[in-house]
Amino acid sequence: MRYSVIGAAIAALALSGCLNSGGGDVSRSFDGVNVIDENNLSDIMLTVADPNEAVAYFRRSSTEEPKRLDLKRGLAMSLVRAGKPAEAVPVWRKVTSHPDATNEDRVDFADALIRTGSWDEAKVQLDQIPPTFETFKRYRLEAIVADSEQDWARADSFYEIAAGLTNRPAAVLNNWGYSKLTRGDMPEAERLFVQAIEYDQTLFTAKNNLILARGAQRNYQIPPVPMTQVERAQLLHTLALSAIKQGDVETGKALLRDAIETHPQHFDAAVRTLRTLEGTGA
Repeated sequence: MRYSVIGAAIAALALSGCLNSGGGDVSRSFDGVNVIDENNLSDIMLTVADPNEAVAYFRRSSTEEPKRLDLKRGLAMSLVRAGKPAEAVPVWRKVTSHPDATNEDRVDFADALIRTGSWDEAKVQLDQIPPTFETFKRYRLEAIVADSEQDWARADSFYEIAAGLTNRPAAVLNNWGYSKLTRGDMPEAERLFVQAIEYDQTLFTAKNNLILARGAQRNYQIPPVPMTQVERAQLLHTLALSAIKQGDVETGKALLRDAIETHPQHFDAAVRTLRTLEGTGA
């Protein structure tokens, strides 16, 4: 039976409470886990807990204490973390309508709205936040919204600000590069993907996007970035598909053969694509 991380955390916190009590009042009764520091438990629920377990905890707690804004906020955050942004939206709407709602709440609400495709309402939430509230998440979302409106100048400005507000900018650089890719600015997209990989060598999405940018320029060479053997095979496959799409079929076939030979296991997708091309005489 799996020993829940929450059970372990509760036990640790309860033990800590006993050790710090000085031995007094050890016989007093307690209601559930209310003897545990609630802030600590909420933090655990929002970080290391199983997302669905966290949802259950905050849903139960906010029902028992409906006036507690922090519990509603925890429920909304947990729902997003559990991959249920549509359920989080009405909860965030209640949180942000509260007099004690914060700018951070509006940012998180905008994030949930973007995840559900509610771009206009997300923009409304972001527009209510004063410019003095400068956080990485706020500007990353501003950039995404500007992208959706094809307001490229604002998007570039916000992406640049967001990248400067974090010491882990790989993901936002990848998003910025993808934005450049959709605009057709392949050299700039390539530069941003390389930069993203320099910050996070495990970010395969950026590596794959880099291949797409190079392939769109008919550059069918694998770039000198860190990669595993499996990743190299997958990138060769992506490059092959890019070549085939642009009519460079023989180059695509050669790249598919390289991908099949490079992969340490059977590379079914590449094999099927090559067989299809050779079967049709393309």
